Amino acid sequence: MSDKVSESSIRLREMIEKAIEDHKITRAEYDQILNIATEDGYIDRHEQALLRELQQMIEDKHVKFVI
Repeated sequence: MSDKVSESSIRLREMIEKAIEDHKITRAEYDQILNIATEDGYIDRHEQALLRELQQMIEDKHVKFVI
Protein backbone atom coordinates (compact mmCIF):
# COMPACT_ATOMS: atom_id res chain seq x y z
CA MET A 1 0.00 0.00 0.00
CA SER A 2 1.29 3.45 -0.91
CA ASP A 3 1.83 6.28 1.55
CA LYS A 4 1.20 8.79 -1.24
CA VAL A 5 -1.37 11.39 -0.25
CA SER A 6 -4.25 11.48 -2.71
CA GLU A 7 -5.47 14.63 -4.41
CA SER A 8 -8.80 14.23 -2.62
CA SER A 9 -6.97 14.07 0.75
CA ILE A 10 -5.31 17.40 -0.03
CA ARG A 11 -8.66 19.01 -0.92
CA LEU A 12 -10.22 17.45 2.17
CA ARG A 13 -7.48 18.86 4.40
CA GLU A 14 -7.95 22.35 2.92
CA MET A 15 -11.70 22.30 3.66
CA ILE A 16 -11.23 20.92 7.17
CA GLU A 17 -8.51 23.47 7.97
CA LYS A 18 -10.87 26.26 6.87
CA ALA A 19 -13.56 24.94 9.23
CA ILE A 20 -11.03 24.75 12.07
CA GLU A 21 -9.80 28.30 11.44
CA ASP A 22 -13.38 29.63 11.27
CA HIS A 23 -14.53 27.46 14.21
CA LYS A 24 -17.68 26.82 12.18
CA ILE A 25 -18.99 24.67 9.37
CA THR A 26 -22.21 24.72 7.38
CA ARG A 27 -24.19 21.63 6.47
CA ALA A 28 -23.27 22.27 2.80
CA GLU A 29 -19.55 22.37 3.66
CA TYR A 30 -19.86 19.19 5.73
CA ASP A 31 -21.67 17.45 2.87
CA GLN A 32 -18.98 18.62 0.45
CA ILE A 33 -16.28 17.20 2.75
CA LEU A 34 -18.06 13.83 2.77
CA ASN A 35 -18.45 13.93 -1.01
CA ILE A 36 -14.73 14.62 -1.49
CA ALA A 37 -13.83 11.76 0.86
CA THR A 38 -16.04 9.27 -0.99
CA GLU A 39 -15.76 10.48 -4.59
CA ASP A 40 -13.27 7.79 -5.59
CA GLY A 41 -15.24 5.05 -3.83
CA TYR A 42 -12.53 4.54 -1.21
CA ILE A 43 -11.69 6.42 1.99
CA ASP A 44 -7.92 6.06 2.44
CA ARG A 45 -6.17 6.24 5.80
CA HIS A 46 -5.31 9.94 5.37
CA GLU A 47 -8.94 10.78 4.66
CA GLN A 48 -10.08 8.64 7.61
CA ALA A 49 -7.74 10.52 9.94
CA LEU A 50 -8.95 13.90 8.67
CA LEU A 51 -12.61 12.92 9.06
CA ARG A 52 -11.96 11.62 12.60
CA GLU A 53 -10.20 14.88 13.47
CA LEU A 54 -13.10 16.97 12.20
CA GLN A 55 -15.70 14.79 13.92
CA GLN A 56 -13.83 15.04 17.23
CA MET A 57 -13.63 18.82 16.94
CA ILE A 58 -17.37 18.99 16.26
CA GLU A 59 -18.09 16.76 19.27
CA ASP A 60 -15.79 18.88 21.45
CA LYS A 61 -17.53 22.01 20.13
CA HIS A 62 -14.28 23.48 18.74
CA VAL A 63 -16.08 23.55 15.39
CA LYS A 64 -19.81 24.33 15.39
CA PHE A 65 -22.49 23.79 12.78
CA VAL A 66 -23.99 27.05 11.55
CA ILE A 67 -26.97 27.78 9.32
